[in-house]
Amino acid sequence: MAKNNPIGIFDSGVGGLTVASAIHQLLPSESFIYFGDTRHAPYGDKSKGTILDYSRRISRFLVESDCKCIVIACNSASAMAYKELKQDWPEVPILNVVEPVVDEVARLKARKVGVVATRATVRSQVYSKQLQKLDTDLKVVQKATPLLAPLVEEGFAGTEVSTGVLAHYLADPALKDLSHLILGCTHYPLLQAEFEHYLGQDVQVINSAEMVARRLKQMLSEKDLLRELNTEPKLQFYVSEKTKAFSKTARLFFGQEIKLSEKLLPA
Repeated sequence: MAKNNPIGIFDSGVGGLTVASAIHQLLPSESFIYFGDTRHAPYGDKSKGTILDYSRRISRFLVESDCKCIVIACNSASAMAYKELKQDWPEVPILNVVEPVVDEVARLKARKVGVVATRATVRSQVYSKQLQKLDTDLKVVQKATPLLAPLVEEGFAGTEVSTGVLAHYLADPALKDLSHLILGCTHYPLLQAEFEHYLGQDVQVINSAEMVARRLKQMLSEKDLLRELNTEPKLQFYVSEKTKAFSKTARLFFGQEIKLSEKLLPA
């Protein structure tokens, strides 16, 4: 695997840009190819078979584009497709967004952890299983919040619409007395300020993006895959369907206009 090749990153849409941005800030010399499957977003209401099919098709595109590793910047795909993708491409280092968060929560010695995520991620129980494997006494409460990712995809983050929907979900009595709340969807950091405002200072909101970036740097270093070229890195953005919300969000994260290429998923 050539160390100067790009990093491959994919998500169902704009959410993975939170991860891509964190990676770019921590590893500014690295090139990457980002694929947002906006045509099929969000993944959270789809079956395992469908999510796995989309994830395989995107991963094949990234591998054929000579990516040196793949970051699954989507919780639903991490929960439903990670093991299968590793089996399909054993020679390619693949990182999911769940494990870095689980390790961080274990380090924090949390008391009661809430997980807000898509239906697919909650259904998989990936967070509760992995967290309780590390700490059997830890109480984990999961809450499916299926309307949040579509709101972000449609550009409603930070509006009265998103605030009202978020308040409705967080009013669930099961989420009382949390010490930590995991944002179990990479779209949700775009709503982080609203989560923090509603929950107050007693609850630590956990955003996976920076943790994933740190884990990626560690992985690339261990495998001697950190880029050596001093030339300007190339950042490539692909979507399965162009949307105004994607272009706007990418511009906010990267501070510049980006060239967006539309590409249908390969069969």
